[in-house]
This record gives sequence, C-alpha cells and structure tokens, in this order.
Amino acid sequence: MTMPVFREFLEQNPNVEIIMVTRNNFEDLFADLPRVIFKGIDLDDYKGFLGLRKLAKELLDEFYPTYIADLHDVIRTKILDKIYVRKGYRVFKINKGKEEKEELTDVWNLEKVQLKKTVERYADVFREMGFKVDLSHKLRPICNEKSGIGFAPFAQHKGKMLPLEKSFELVKILAKKHTIYFFGGGKNETETLENWEKQIPNTKSLAGKLNLSEELNRIAQLEVMISMDSANMHLASIVGTRCVSIWGSTHPYAGFLGFGQSENDVVQINDLTCRPCSVFGDKECYRGDWACLEEINVQQIIDKI
Repeated sequence: MTMPVFREFLEQNPNVEIIMVTRNNFEDLFADLPRVIFKGIDLDDYKGFLGLRKLAKELLDEFYPTYIADLHDVIRTKILDKIYVRKGYRVFKINKGKEEKEELTDVWNLEKVQLKKTVERYADVFREMGFKVDLSHKLRPICNEKSGIGFAPFAQHKGKMLPLEKSFELVKILAKKHTIYFFGGGKNETETLENWEKQIPNTKSLAGKLNLSEELNRIAQLEVMISMDSANMHLASIVGTRCVSIWGSTHPYAGFLGFGQSENDVVQINDLTCRPCSVFGDKECYRGDWACLEEINVQQIIDKI
C-alpha cells in the first residue's frame, strides 16, 4: 500500500528521493518508480538486537538520509528507530490508530465509523516532515487493452476468505461468459486452482507460474479483479485495475481498502453488528458460524461484475 503513496508524494515533491528498505521479494513493486532506491534485505541476516544494530550501521554507511520514515512500527523498526534517534536522526513514524481499531473491532460497539485510510496514515508521515502530499485516491490504469476476469479466492486467514464451494460456484457461472484467470500461491492453492481449471471450461490457473513482475503485468491487463480483502486487491490498485473485493470479519472501515478502489465494488454483509471483529481476519468467529462469509450470496458478486 506504500507504493501508490510514494508515486504521488514524489510527483508533488520532485527534489525528494526515497530509499526503501524492506524484504528482497518486494522489489518489483517499486521498479517503475523514479527516485526510489530499493534496498532489499534478508531478515535472517539481521536477527536480534545485534543484527538490527548491524543493519542500522550498514544503512548509514551506504546512505545519508535526511529523515527516517518508519512506515511499519513493529518491534524491529522500533529498535532501529531508537538507534537512529541516538545517532541524532529525526525519525517520523506511522500512527496506526491502534486504540481506534480496538474500539472498531469491539463486537459490542454498535457505532461503527470509517477510520482514516491506511494510505493517508502513510502520507501523514511525510506531511509531518513538512512535505505536501495530496492523495488523489484514483486508479491509474497502466494498460489500455483489457480482457478477462482475475480471481484470487484465497487469503491468509479464514476470516477473510469466502468458502471455497461458493468461490467454485461463482467461477462456474462467470466462466460461461468470461475468461477467468486464477491467482494464488503455495502448493495447496496451486493444486486447488489447477483442479478447478480442469473442471471448469474457459478458466486458466496462473498460480505458481508467474513471478511478481509478471503477475502485476497480467493483473494490469484484466478488465476486473475479484479478490478477498488480501494482497491481490492491493496489487490491482498498483496497476490501476478495478477490484471487486469480498470482506468477511474485516471491514473497509479499518482503512485497508485498496488505493483508488471504490466502496461501491465492496461485497459484504452490512447488517451484522459484530463486524468487523478483526482488523486482519486472524480471530476466531465470535458467533461460531462465520455468518459474515457464509451469508454472502454468489449473486451479490455477480451483480457487481
């Protein structure tokens, strides 16, 4: 979700350069951004406090930053922040709004409200530094010739994933009129999607066949992506493809709707007062019946398409 923010921040501040330090496998996300120096690292090389101190020193030896932006605010980055502050650097960190999100996910809270979008929280870090950042919240398609529908039926947690039998039913209906491309990763997901490809005509599984750059390019060529509240929604945002997103125990109110995606393209059960019960979908169902996902009708998704 940082990538669209970087793009618009750098356009509005042409004299700024960003050094992005993160995991190696995210490099392709930032490949097309001018004035972004990607520094990929393997976290296994920097374990514990001594490892992070080593990383902090290596980064300062290689780069000379004016500011440090902590867009993650986890234990690792908190330690790095303290090291940099002691060395005299100004550190600006994201305000994740943890208390607001705890209140939002309280199942007894009946007054649910939209919280600040996560992309705006990223932009706030640069605003605190004194930079101007006005986010457009609009998709930017990078491909004019679009065809087919992408479908990513999996998510990291059960609370974010439509039951597979519903997903299978959805694909059978849509594939009668459209070519459907499956997206996923890992052995189990790949096997499931390859089985679906064999059973449903007019479908093609791309799971396990593309690297990140190729996957982004393929998503850019789609008319629309169907995704859970998952990374695939954000990949669609990066390449400017409209996404119909499906939400279960999570909710766009927490601020994680993809950059430029429309709330009108969200599929969810609106009359469950226990939603959202989780920011990330990693909690067990309070009711025990996963009604937030079980009650979604496939026709709701087809209507959006």
